Amino acid sequence: MNTVPATPPRPVVLLVDDEAEILVALTDLLEDTFTVLSTTSPTEALNILSARNDVDVIVSDQRMPEMGGDVMLARAREHSDAQAILLTGYADIGAVAAALNQGRISFYSHKPWDPDALRAMIVQAADYHRLERELRTERMLLHGLLDNLRSGLGFMDAQGRFIRINQQAADFYGRNIADCLGRTEQELCDADLLPLIRAAHERLHDEGRDEEVVELPAHIRGGVQGRWREITRVVLGALGDGSACSVVINRDITRQQEMAARLRQAEKMQALGTLAGGIAHDFNNLLTAVLGSLELVRDMGPETGPMARLLDNASAAAQRGASLTRRLLNFSRPRDLSLEPVDVNALLHGMNDLLAQTVVSRQGKSGGAPCAIVVDTAASDGMLPPVCTDAGQLELAVLNLCINAVDAMPEGGLIKVSTALKRVREIVPGTNLVPGEYVMVSVTDQGVGMSPETLARVFEPFFTTKDVGRGTGLGLSMIYGFIRHVGGEVQVRSRPGEGTRVDLCLPVQGDGNATGAPAPATTATAGQGAGQHALHVMVVDDEPGVRAVTAGFLRARGHDVHEYASGAAAVQAMEQGLGPIDLVIMDVMMPGMGGMETVHHLQALRPGLRVLYLTGYANAGALPAGSANVMHKPFTRADLAAHMDRIMNRAPQAT
Repeated sequence: MNTVPATPPRPVVLLVDDEAEILVALTDLLEDTFTVLSTTSPTEALNILSARNDVDVIVSDQRMPEMGGDVMLARAREHSDAQAILLTGYADIGAVAAALNQGRISFYSHKPWDPDALRAMIVQAADYHRLERELRTERMLLHGLLDNLRSGLGFMDAQGRFIRINQQAADFYGRNIADCLGRTEQELCDADLLPLIRAAHERLHDEGRDEEVVELPAHIRGGVQGRWREITRVVLGALGDGSACSVVINRDITRQQEMAARLRQAEKMQALGTLAGGIAHDFNNLLTAVLGSLELVRDMGPETGPMARLLDNASAAAQRGASLTRRLLNFSRPRDLSLEPVDVNALLHGMNDLLAQTVVSRQGKSGGAPCAIVVDTAASDGMLPPVCTDAGQLELAVLNLCINAVDAMPEGGLIKVSTALKRVREIVPGTNLVPGEYVMVSVTDQGVGMSPETLARVFEPFFTTKDVGRGTGLGLSMIYGFIRHVGGEVQVRSRPGEGTRVDLCLPVQGDGNATGAPAPATTATAGQGAGQHALHVMVVDDEPGVRAVTAGFLRARGHDVHEYASGAAAVQAMEQGLGPIDLVIMDVMMPGMGGMETVHHLQALRPGLRVLYLTGYANAGALPAGSANVMHKPFTRADLAAHMDRIMNRAPQAT
């Protein structure tokens, strides 16, 4: 739709003359171009000027019985900055000269006047007043910007001398504003920075723009100066005398640099942890099978002799392997999280400045079109309960997502960070989401989006679509690991050309999201231990060696065992009318349907089903509440018996 440009308002002229006929004649002359106000009273004219601030020109008669025109115009200066024109006869030329000399009027005209000359005079006065007002506005805006901008800002002439500078910029040189004016950066800066500034001005001269990040030496960091500064210099254009003018913008980006360093370190450690955790998981399964098999073999052979010694040596070696694996797990699991109740909306609003500066800095380095970021929590203000998480890690996660969003928008656009309360009513297959309430933090961009193939790999460590040197491919995997560690989930929606949305779902503090808590009833009554009678036990594990050892331990104690290689197979058997089950021994991490999801379906079919979880490597957030019903691999026959006795003898609790 085409829009019609707005018509600028017509200039306003106030006519003052004690003769009404004069006012009529002047109105006829001016009303086609000006908005005309008129009065025969100088006192009323002053009242009009005190009530209105839009008068551009005052045209007044000099000789009036109530008050002389020159006197009225002098008083008008208290209320208005309008240009003044005095109409007078030859007899009043002395008063006119005095008014001109004292600056009370800009022009004067004799009576009778020449219509064209007077009209041209008034037009010129109105134009002058408009330009004068625009200049005052520009000065006010410039001074407001200089005084209130958090960054240092300075304007330089063609010789590099400061002609305007704010205190933040002057602080960088350790001076006040007056000491900086008329001097160059080279004259003001610390000697250690002189080579950097000279090189920057050479680039400014050659390219018209220079941008660099400077790490300040320790001895010149002042109270308001951080360690890192981003300095941008740009040639703006010509001054009134035709010489070039340039601007220097000096921003403290220390917090951004420190956050970026923390982010890079966290990414590296997360990648190493992911690798270590995967290795530990596989080794724990192998060690479980080895140690369990050795125990079962020992039951078949003599208690002494060469065979017994060999079995003891093998068991001791496997135990040492288990100890090494535990150390590997201690490294791989995030152990420095400071979990505490966090108000997510307050945290995001506290990041406003950091996010905005990061987006500007990142976009400036990429050279793309401008991006904007908005934190919008209006829809959830006052509605979100606290979540139990690490506030610093959550900040890093949101910052990382915003950096990714900027990189995905080379044509510019809007990045929106929002929050909402998410209620999950049933388990979501293939995710960490179980029934309960979650606080959802969403980062949405208008970027290039991702193909289904890329979307399927976004959480893989070291996978990246960025150019060499611009990304490690660890950001999303780090976020994924952190959110899953606190019991949440990361969901990504994206299509090519339609942008990307990433949702971080954090479980509400104290919400009973985890499945697998002891159920309210069981086929074994409280007080009956696992060792007091044979139990019907379901063993679900995708590792054949672990499954065989677990079943072997159970059968050695006289229990009836049903083995299943997957969660789906166990659920199918239960649906098809499997007989009584007293206890489920369930591996946590399995392909397809994981342990938590499998138990959710089994307990829906058999309320009151007791569960013992097995894990070779799982984050705390992926495990059920409490530790009595979780057993870590590798385990011995005695470990299994102790856990079963504790679970079967413990009084049932409500889920």
